Amino acid sequence: MSRPTGFADLAGRRVGLWGYGVEGRAARARLEGTCELVIVDDRDLGGGVLVAAEGGLEALARCEVVLKSPGVPRRRADVLALEAGGTLVTSALNLWLLGADRSRVVAVTGTKGKSTTTALTAFVLESLGRAALATGNLGRPPYDPDLDTEGHDVVVEVSSFQSVDLEVAPAVVAVTALGSDHLDWHGSLERYHEDKLAVTRAPGEHVTLLADVAPLRARRDLVGGAVTWVGADESGLAAELGLVGAHNDQNVGVALAAAAALGGVDVEVAREAARAAAARFTPLPGRLTVVATERHDGRDVRYVDDGLATSPLPTLAALAVFADEPLALIVGGFDRGVDYAPLADALAGRAGPTTVVVTGPAGARIARALGSRGARDRVVEATTMAEAVALARASLPEGGAVLLSPAAPSFDRYRDWTERSADFTQVVRSLVG
Repeated sequence: MSRPTGFADLAGRRVGLWGYGVEGRAARARLEGTCELVIVDDRDLGGGVLVAAEGGLEALARCEVVLKSPGVPRRRADVLALEAGGTLVTSALNLWLLGADRSRVVAVTGTKGKSTTTALTAFVLESLGRAALATGNLGRPPYDPDLDTEGHDVVVEVSSFQSVDLEVAPAVVAVTALGSDHLDWHGSLERYHEDKLAVTRAPGEHVTLLADVAPLRARRDLVGGAVTWVGADESGLAAELGLVGAHNDQNVGVALAAAAALGGVDVEVAREAARAAAARFTPLPGRLTVVATERHDGRDVRYVDDGLATSPLPTLAALAVFADEPLALIVGGFDRGVDYAPLADALAGRAGPTTVVVTGPAGARIARALGSRGARDRVVEATTMAEAVALARASLPEGGAVLLSPAAPSFDRYRDWTERSADFTQVVRSLVG
């Protein structure tokens, strides 16, 4: 078949869905009844979902087109073999974007800050009197049939997994930061950067808004579109919105620029609209959220959930927020091969009392990195969240902050970051009452 330009082109075809998570379920709901569906996952999920290694790949090979979930690496051998056999492999997000009114779409990507910036951009657009939705990794996929996007601006959080599959760009592409992440999926840091920024190079007239930070300046060669550099917002709006840390001034700056570009207004107009509506903004859970504060043995201890920090860059930003107080950092999880040297340098160089509670394979590697910097005495090891919180609390005899900012995914023990953050919150609340 010719390359589809939207979901309607799949009508009457044999279509495979490879990966049956949030995206796969939304794609199924969108397509069911319009085409013959074959549903495959790498895991044994039952319920009629085929297992890739147990006949599922063969079933996909008999499909005309396969919609691959973000979790299946684009360059994995079985994906390449499927394409070599004549099956067209694409993504549901790509099909949605091909058929969408792209003049009303913003794509937000970046190694850190994309979730917050997605939420902020939708909020600013709404503050300007426009109907707007925050979608993608942040919430529902924009192609979910239960989500009514008609007449709305759609702000889509786009991961590096998704960016590489997009054949067209929306009107506005915003990039918040560039670091190291998902190297197990992409294969190398260079390829990660290429894939992360691929949406900026996709065809279609579009504005590319880049946070004015050194790592993005260094990879300007990988960026397409009509580029505008965006500095941090220094008006104090981030604090008015309940956002903590200097990095959120940069997120606010990018969000204001994105909303202004899509809405056709001046950035100052967008800023004042957001300021007038600031009380209606709710910061995302898992982003430097204070879960509890306790007075314990004459000391004040704050428990802060930064569980959405699944790579080193947001954890480094979180450390800057707590630079001047004693800190017990709970860090680690699934190891996907990223470079932990900058994080280890930052932790080893902290002047104030610092304890690093490590968990999982990633935590073990962070501990080794700290050991090589002469800071192994700052490390304690934990096997459960309850143990981690208890050790962190005990390490703050004069008070301070217990910070969950893992710098790693949660897949070694949890379904996703939200489950890990929920566990942290439950443990803390049980501990402090």
